[in-house]
Amino acid sequence: MEFPHRFSFVPVSQRVAVLADSDTRWKWGALTARRLVPGPGGTGGHLTGFLLRGRATPTARQLGEVGVDADRTTEVTCAEFLAELRREHYDVVVLALVGGAVQAVLHGVRALWPDPAARPVLVTGYVGVVYEKLADGLLLRHGADLVLANSRHDADRFRAAYEGAGADARAVTETALPFLGGAPYVPAGGGRAPTVVFAAQPSVPESRADRTYLLRRAAEHARAHPGREVLIKLRSRPGEHTTHLEEFPYQRLAERLPGGLPANCRLVYGNMGEVLDGADLLVTVSSTAALEALHRSVPTAVLTDLGIRESLGNHHFLGSGCLVSWDALDAGLLPRADPGWLAAQGVLPGPGAFDAARARVAELTALPLLPPPAPYYTPATAPGYLPGLLARHHLAPDGTALPGAAGPADGESRLRGWARGRLREAARGAYRHGVQRVAPLIRRVGEL
Repeated sequence: MEFPHRFSFVPVSQRVAVLADSDTRWKWGALTARRLVPGPGGTGGHLTGFLLRGRATPTARQLGEVGVDADRTTEVTCAEFLAELRREHYDVVVLALVGGAVQAVLHGVRALWPDPAARPVLVTGYVGVVYEKLADGLLLRHGADLVLANSRHDADRFRAAYEGAGADARAVTETALPFLGGAPYVPAGGGRAPTVVFAAQPSVPESRADRTYLLRRAAEHARAHPGREVLIKLRSRPGEHTTHLEEFPYQRLAERLPGGLPANCRLVYGNMGEVLDGADLLVTVSSTAALEALHRSVPTAVLTDLGIRESLGNHHFLGSGCLVSWDALDAGLLPRADPGWLAAQGVLPGPGAFDAARARVAELTALPLLPPPAPYYTPATAPGYLPGLLARHHLAPDGTALPGAAGPADGESRLRGWARGRLREAARGAYRHGVQRVAPLIRRVGEL
């Protein structure tokens, strides 16, 4: 009698795939995969990366900066990824995507396996702080086998949202942010200058005036404290996109800043963990970098200068003890985080933070068959919403690929494939140029 490979009595390396649509989601997805699936080096050494083609598809430089490698990485459309799942067996698939893309994949998987089958375990979640579109994002993720929550606070909110909509909440599983770690904070000394890191965000705040204000205050802080290093940590270089559009890059604003940046204030890139290794104060509006800093006990300031507003995301830090202004920082204040808030928000997870999720994944991968995904949204429950959402990913209302959506024919020549790739890159570059250069110009003309 031949056993299905999931029942093998000999430990085997499981095949794990991560589908991500930006650099930050790739970081979350790949590190989550390594936490969930045991094996040498995490995931048994078999991690395959797929990058969903779109406006935020990360460049090779961005992927290198994240510092999380895969055995191979391929750029795909949603339909091409589903075709890959049909061809190749994966035990676990981590969907590190925006909600609409997660929903599309879930319906696509349901179309591939409408009956119980040996399909992959589907895992999804959030990259960081969930401060907006809670119901919308959660219901679009409903149907995955595991919906990961980064803290007890989030797990309670997620379950309440699902139960309030009459949806099954059993997939919600409490974990922690997978990239929390690094060396504990050691104050500057031994000749090292105190270092202030301002963690910039692509879309918070949005306006040129607000972003220029934050840049100016960082420069003024550096001038007022010539013995400090002030680093403005940027997520992407001009022309690159991350999870959100960046219409007014700080690099461009710095070129126009009156007086420029002082000698002890500069723009930096690189892995956030490495930047935090030398940080004595992390300043941000609402970046997830604040959670990384707090985990290490680095003094962390969440700015109130532009108000405490849901649109900024800094309202999430109410009660944290971190909400301060640039004026207070200029005067020498170092915020002290509230221990109770840190515990509730999963900032100080214990060593078993991923045990429940790991056990659930092991339980599901041991089953010979899994039922088809059962998303909350169906053509019956959301007939005015779901078809359009799936169409944006070139899927029909039943989750099957629309004609021509699964990519080029098998016989496409290498030259034609290369030309297709170059054309795609040119189109993406034109789009980014339009967002960062043309759109602001049109807006300024319209305001005359």
